[in-house]
Amino acid sequence: MASAHKKIVENIAGVSSIVGLEKCESYLLFPGETALGDGFRALLYFLGLAYCFIGLSAITARFFRSMENVVKQTRKVVEIDPSTKAEIVRYEKVWNYTIADITLLAFGTSFPQISLATIDALRNIGDLYAGGLGPATLVGSAAFDLFPIHAVCVVVPKAGELKKISDIGVWLVELFWSFWAYIWLYIILEVWTPNVVTLWEALLTVLQFGLLLTHAYAQDKRWPYLSLPLERTERPEDWVPLEATSCKNEYSQINFGEDEISDIVDIFSIHSTSETGQAYQKVPGTYDVAECSNNDIQNKISLEDSHVLKLWKQQFMDALTLESTESRKLNNVYLRLARVSWLLLLVPWRLLFAFVPPYQIVHGWIAFICSLIFISGIAYIVTELTDLISCVTGINAYVIAFTALAGGTSWPDLVASKIAAERQTTADSAIANITCSNSVNIYVGIGIPWLIDTAYNFIAYREPLRINNAEGLSFSLLVFFSTSVGCIAVLVFRRLTLGAELGGPRHWAWITCVFFMLLWIIFVVLSSLKVSGII
Repeated sequence: MASAHKKIVENIAGVSSIVGLEKCESYLLFPGETALGDGFRALLYFLGLAYCFIGLSAITARFFRSMENVVKQTRKVVEIDPSTKAEIVRYEKVWNYTIADITLLAFGTSFPQISLATIDALRNIGDLYAGGLGPATLVGSAAFDLFPIHAVCVVVPKAGELKKISDIGVWLVELFWSFWAYIWLYIILEVWTPNVVTLWEALLTVLQFGLLLTHAYAQDKRWPYLSLPLERTERPEDWVPLEATSCKNEYSQINFGEDEISDIVDIFSIHSTSETGQAYQKVPGTYDVAECSNNDIQNKISLEDSHVLKLWKQQFMDALTLESTESRKLNNVYLRLARVSWLLLLVPWRLLFAFVPPYQIVHGWIAFICSLIFISGIAYIVTELTDLISCVTGINAYVIAFTALAGGTSWPDLVASKIAAERQTTADSAIANITCSNSVNIYVGIGIPWLIDTAYNFIAYREPLRINNAEGLSFSLLVFFSTSVGCIAVLVFRRLTLGAELGGPRHWAWITCVFFMLLWIIFVVLSSLKVSGII
C-alpha cells in the first residue's frame, strides 16, 4: 500500500512538471505582463512563437535565393589549345555537388537550430550546468527531419513516379556519420564521462564535422581506400555555371515583382542535367554585378550603384505590396481577402527583411550572411518565448523543444527536401539534406555550444560542463536510434521492392508516410514522458 501511495506521489510530481501552478514572475517586454492571467499570457506567448516561425519562413525564402547565387558561382579558367595555340576561356563550378549539399544546404537549413543552441549556450556561459534547450531542440529536430520530412518526400512525387538515390555510396557515407553522431553523443553522456562534457569531448565533436566533409568528398571523387566501390547512376554531376556573357543583357529581363520574391527559390534547379563535360546553361534572373567580364567592367561601374539601389528600393516596395498579380486574378472575393490578410500579417517581417541587401550582388554572399544574422535574431526571441511558456504553463522546456521548437526550426529543412523531391530527377538532395542536417545538428549545433561553455569553464573554474537531465536526453537518443532503424529499413525495403526510395504507387507511398509519422509520434510521446519524470 505504501509503495502504491509512493508511486501515486511520484506520478503527481511528474505531472506537475508538465502543468505547474506556481506564479511566473518573468516577462518578455514589460513587468506589467505578470499582472495578466497565466492562461492569457500563455496564449500570447504561443502566438508570438508561431509568428516567429512565420518570420523564420519568410527569411528562409530570401536565404535560399542568396544560397542559389552562392552555389552558382564560377571561376574563370584560361587554357591554350595545343594545336591552334589559341586561348580557350571556360568557367568551372566552384562548389562540389556533395560538399554544397552538406555545407550550404544542410548547414543553412539547420542554422535556426544551430543559432538557437548557440544562444542558449551563451546565455548559460559561466554556469557549471549546460542549458538543455539547445540539445533537446536538436535531438527533436533530428527526429522531425527523419520522420515527418521523409513522410512528406515519399508522397510528393506524382503517382507512379519513382525517384531513387543515384549515388548510393555518398548516401551511405552520410548515413554512417549521421548515425555515428548520435551514438557519439550517447557515449559522451552515458559511457565516457556520464552526465559531464569535457573540453576534449566538445572539441572532438566539432572536428568530426571535418571528417564527414572529407569522407563524403572522398566518396564523391572515388578516392582509393577511402571510398566504397559503388557505381553512381544518373545523378546530375555539375552545378550549373553562369555564362560570363549573360550579365550584359540580363538585367532588363529580370522581374523583381512581389510574386518572384515571395516564392521560395528552386535551389535544386542549379544542378546540371548533364553527366559529362562542362554544362553551360542560361539561368534566367541571375544578374550578378560580380560576374561581368573584364571588358564590361568599365561600362558597368557607373551603373552598378544605381542598379543595386534600384533592386534594394524594389525590395521595400514589394514588402508593402498587399495585392499581387496572382491575387488580382482570383474571382472568389473571400480567397482574395484571405490572401490580402495573410500578406498584411507578413508586412512587418517583409519590411524588416527588405534591409537584407539584394542577393544579385557579390555572388549572394552579403545576403547570405545577413540572412543568417536575422535568423539568429529570431532564434534569440524564440528561446526567450520558450522559457516564458515553460515558466507560465509549467510545461517542461524539453517537451517544448522536442515538439514546437523542433518542428518550427526544422521548417527550412522541410521546404528544401520537399522542393528537391518535387523537382529533382533523383532523391539524392532530398534525402541527403535530411541525413546531413542531422549530422550538422550534432557536430556543429551541439559541438560548438558545448565547446564555448567547456572552454570557458576550463579556463575560469578548471571544471567540466555538467548536463541537466542527461538521463532524459540519453533516453531520447535511444528512442530516436531505435525508431530511425525502422525508418531506414523501410527505405531499404522500398529500394529492393519498388526500385526507389521516394514515390511509387500511391497507396504504398501513403502507407509509408503514415508509418513514418507513427515513428515520430512514438519518439515525441516517449521522450516527453521521460524528461517530465512520468516514466
